[in-house]
Amino acid sequence: MDNDSRQQSLHEHLACWGLKRFTSDRDYFVWQRQQLSPADLNRLNAQVKRKREGDRCEEIAFYDLTAQPKILPVLCSQRYEYYEEIGLRVASRVGEAKAILDFGCGAGILTSFYARRYPEKEFVGVDRSPASIAIAEQKATELRLTNVRFDCVDIESAALPGSYDLILATHALVQAEKDPGIPSQSWETFGRGHGVRQQEAFEQRTGIGVRLNRLCEVLGQNGRMIVFEKTRQLARLVPFQRALASRGLSVVEQLESIRYQLVEEVADDGPFYVLQKGSATSIDWDESPEKDEGQPFNRAVLENKPNDPDAPLYENHWPSAQQAWEQLKARKVMKQTTRQEPDGRQLHVELGTSEGLTYLYCANTFDQRQLVIVDPSRTAMLETYYGEIISGSG
Repeated sequence: MDNDSRQQSLHEHLACWGLKRFTSDRDYFVWQRQQLSPADLNRLNAQVKRKREGDRCEEIAFYDLTAQPKILPVLCSQRYEYYEEIGLRVASRVGEAKAILDFGCGAGILTSFYARRYPEKEFVGVDRSPASIAIAEQKATELRLTNVRFDCVDIESAALPGSYDLILATHALVQAEKDPGIPSQSWETFGRGHGVRQQEAFEQRTGIGVRLNRLCEVLGQNGRMIVFEKTRQLARLVPFQRALASRGLSVVEQLESIRYQLVEEVADDGPFYVLQKGSATSIDWDESPEKDEGQPFNRAVLENKPNDPDAPLYENHWPSAQQAWEQLKARKVMKQTTRQEPDGRQLHVELGTSEGLTYLYCANTFDQRQLVIVDPSRTAMLETYYGEIISGSG
C-alpha cells in the first residue's frame, strides 16, 4: 500500500471513531460546546486539575473519564494530526513482524488501524485505564477485527505475558511531562556527566525505568521497538537515550523530530525512534543540541541591515546563541551574575559590550540560551532586561 492510500484509509478510520480535523481554535471550541454539556466540561476541568497533582489513581481516573463515548472523539480530535503523523510512520514500519504490542494504547484508535491494515499479523494493546480498554474492545468488535486483543495491565505492578517482534510505545513511556531532566555540568556547556544516581533518579521520577524493563523482557531476540515521546529538550533527551542504550536498544534509523498541530497550537515532539535489540549495526547516539534556526552573528551584516528602531540588531534564543556569544570580539563585561536557582538550574546573565555594541547573554544548565545585541543608544533597554531576569520576572 502506497502512502496516499494509507493516508486515505487512516482518515476513514479516524472518521469511524468520530474524530474531526480542525485548524481553527474557534471552530473547534464551538463544536466542543455543541458536543459536551457545561457539566461535562466542568468534570473534565476538575479531573485535569487533579491529574496534574501527580496522583497515579487520578491519572487513571482522568483516562477513564476521557474514554467515555461522547467525550473521547471531542478530546482526541485535538490530536488529529498526531494520529496522522504517528499512525502513518508506524504503519509503514511494521515490516516482517508477526506479533506486535502497542503499549499505552489508550482506547486503541491507532492499534485498531494497524490491525485493519495488517489482518495477517497479531496485535495486542495494553493500557492501565479499564474504561479505555473497554472502548477498544467494543470498537474492535464493531470493526470485526479478529487479530487484535486488548488487556488492562499496569506494567509498573505486573509483568507482561508473551513475546513480541515489535513493540510500539508512543506518548506512553514518559509520564512526567514537566520533569526538567538532568542539567548540564555548567551553564557554559551542553555536556552531561554520567552520574549513575542522577540517571536512576530521572528514570524513577519519569517512570521509564520500570516500563522499559518490562517491555524489554517481552521483546524478542532482534526485536524492534518504535518509540516517540515528549523528550525533545536536551535535558530530557540525553537521559532518555541513555536509558534506551543501557538496555541494549540500538538506533537503526536516523532520528526525526516531528512537528504537528494541536488545532492552532504547534507541538514539537520526538525524536521518532526505530530501535532494535542486539543490532550489529546501529547509528551513534547524539548528545549534542540539534541544529536550530538561529543565525550566526556577523558584524559586517549588521552595518547593512535596515534600521528598525523597535528591533534588536541581533537576537538568538536557540542553543546556537552560545557559539555566537563565544565569537563576539573584544567582549567587555559591564555586569554579570551566576547563581543557583530554586529549581536546581545554574543561571548566568551577562551584560557587556563588543565592537561598539551592547549585548546581553543569558544561559542556564537546562540548555536555554539567549543573546541580544543592540546599538549603544539602547543600552538602557538591556539594563532593564538584565534586572528583570535577575529579579525573576524576565
